[in-house]
Amino acid sequence: MTKRGRWWLLLLGAALILPIERLSADASEFTIARLKYGGGGDWYNDPSSVPNLLAFLRTRSSLATAKEEVHVSLMDDQLFACPFLFMTGHGRIAFTPQEAARLRIYLTSGGFLFADDDYGMDEHFRREIAKVLPDHELLEVPFSHPIFRSPFSFPEGLPKTHEHDGGVPQGFAIFHEGRMVVFYAYNCNISDGWADPEVHHDPPEVREQALQMGMNIVVYALTH
Repeated sequence: MTKRGRWWLLLLGAALILPIERLSADASEFTIARLKYGGGGDWYNDPSSVPNLLAFLRTRSSLATAKEEVHVSLMDDQLFACPFLFMTGHGRIAFTPQEAARLRIYLTSGGFLFADDDYGMDEHFRREIAKVLPDHELLEVPFSHPIFRSPFSFPEGLPKTHEHDGGVPQGFAIFHEGRMVVFYAYNCNISDGWADPEVHHDPPEVREQALQMGMNIVVYALTH
């Protein structure tokens, strides 16, 4: 069993006794924790996106998922009962020194953060994640990496969901002791493709690719 798998089992046991708000109706169900952050950015952007990804995971895999996401801040006790942390939004992000230290502990103890660049987020995310892991670099992830290979194949890396400033999509990661702890999707905004169809009016094939890539990220995070 992987280090992350052992960590998840330990946290699952803790989740049965901790009073975690909205963790899940059944603590054995996997859910995604959306990060509430300060600084003025809309961390709550596209509220239908994560529930739709969870529904996709239920129908396309054997993973038992909750119907709703949970919302956590970095200082919440329930942070450590969540194996998969997600953040997105437009504009500013700010971590206090205490929050940065808390996220560092979470990531180096087995947690995983997926950050999806929405318009205006990039410079703020890069600055703040450098506070969290100052001795680690955001490295571009090659197309040959398993995160692009399973269960769905993306031989050219991240799919393009929305155009921001032009250019190709890029996936970046931070590794700690050989384990990916942060995955950052830049210049593609795949979580917009998870939202209800009427929100962004993306065609079905674009939404399907975005959901497939989301599933790849979740599966990779839970199995490595």
